[in-house]
Amino acid sequence: MKSSGLRGRGGAGFPTWMKWQFCVDSEADVKYLICNADEGDPGAFMNRSLLESDPHSVLEGIVIASYAIGVKEAYIYCRAEYPLALERLKHAISQMRDIGLLGKNILETGFDLEIKIKEGAGAFVCGEETALIASIEGKRGMPRTRPPFPTTAGLWGKPTVINNVETMASVSLIMQTGHEQFKEFGTVESKGTKTFSLVGNVKKPGLIEVPLGTTLREVIYDIGGGINNEGDFKAVQIGGPSGGCLPEEFLDTKIDYDSLTMAGAIMGSGGLVVMDQNSCMVDVARYFLEFIQNESCGKCVPCRLGTKQMLDILSDITQGKGKQGDNDLLRELSQGIRDGSLCGLGQTSPNPILTTLKYFEDEYISHIEDKRCKALLCKELINYRVVDEKCEGCMLCLKSCPVGAVSGTKKHIHSIDTEKCIKCGTCIELCSGKYNAIERVSKY
Repeated sequence: MKSSGLRGRGGAGFPTWMKWQFCVDSEADVKYLICNADEGDPGAFMNRSLLESDPHSVLEGIVIASYAIGVKEAYIYCRAEYPLALERLKHAISQMRDIGLLGKNILETGFDLEIKIKEGAGAFVCGEETALIASIEGKRGMPRTRPPFPTTAGLWGKPTVINNVETMASVSLIMQTGHEQFKEFGTVESKGTKTFSLVGNVKKPGLIEVPLGTTLREVIYDIGGGINNEGDFKAVQIGGPSGGCLPEEFLDTKIDYDSLTMAGAIMGSGGLVVMDQNSCMVDVARYFLEFIQNESCGKCVPCRLGTKQMLDILSDITQGKGKQGDNDLLRELSQGIRDGSLCGLGQTSPNPILTTLKYFEDEYISHIEDKRCKALLCKELINYRVVDEKCEGCMLCLKSCPVGAVSGTKKHIHSIDTEKCIKCGTCIELCSGKYNAIERVSKY
C-alpha cells in the first residue's frame, strides 16, 4: 500500500498505509476496521453504485486490510437509505462465508475474520470518524475531541482503522494488478483514479472514473459534453457541502488533493455539481449552508450557533434584507467556526461561503446594495410578467396557476397579479419552449 501511493478516497486524502501503520503500532489485544459507506453529500452516489454493482471488490479490500492490520472483526457502516446496496452486501458476505473467505481459519492460514453490517440512520455528521464510531457503539452520533485518534483509541476504546468504500475497492485492485500499474495513473502526490458523480447543468451527467490529475475542463466538457442548452459555464461545486465553488478561471485546475486545496475547495468523496449562468451563487451558498446547519449535531457552540447565524444572514441577503457589512461579518464568522469547531463538518462548513464571496462577491453586493438577483432566482427580489408580444392567450398558465394570479381570456393577452403570485414557476415551465411568453424580471 505504501508503494502504491494510495490516499484515502473519503475526502482528506490521508495516506492509507500510514493510517494502517499507526494502528499496527498501537499495542492492543483487539483491533477493528470500519468501512465507511455513509455517503451523504447532495448529488453524490459513487459509493452506492460501487456497493450495488461490485460489493466483492469492497469486501476483498476489507479482508486484505484486516489481515495486514491484525483485525478479526470488521464493520461496514452503510446508510439505511441504500436498500439495494445493503441487500447485495449481505448476499456477497454470505457467499464469501460459504466458500471459506470469512469465518475461522480462512484458507487454512490461521486468520479469522467476521464482517458485520451496521445500518446508519442517515445523519451526515456520522461520516466523521468519531461520530461514526459512537453510532456503532449504540450512542448518539456525535464527534469527540481528538487526540486520541481512532487508530489509537477507536471502537470500544480499541485501535481502529476507518477507510471508505472506494479506498477498500482500491486496495483489492492494487493487490490484483500490482502497485506499479496503479501508479501509472495520477500525479506525483495523488496516485490512481477517482470516481465522481457528475451532476447539474451538464449534457451527460452520471458516474465517471478519471485519473487523478485530470482537469475540471476535461471532465465537464470532454466527458460531460458541456453545458446544457449550449449555456455558459459559471461555477462547479466540488467536495459536497464542505467543498468550494470554483469559477471559470479554475477550469484548467487538476483534480487532485493538493491542487483543489490550493484553489479553496476539497475533493471530498467526489461530488461535482456544475452550474450555468442562470445560477445564483448567493443562493447556492445558502442552500449548502442550510444543509450543513440541519445536519449539525449541535455538540459544539461554534458550529451549532455559528452556522445558524450565517444562514440567517444569507437568507436575509437573498430576501433583499441584506445590510452593509454583512460580507465582512460572514468572513469573520467563517474564521471563528473554522477555528473553534470540534469536527470536520463545522471546520469546513464555511467553504461554500468563503469561495462564493471570493469569486462572486459582485453578486453579494448586487443583492445587498441594489436588491437585485442577477440570475433572477431569489423569489423576494423578482416578479413574473407576461411578454405581450409573445402571449397567444392559450390559457395554459391561467389554468395551472395554483393561486389564481393569472387573468385573461382565450386568445387575448394574459396578465399576472404580482401581489398574488407565489413564483412557483409552473407558468414559466408550461409556457417555455412553446411561446416563452412569461419571464422573470427584477422587482427593484
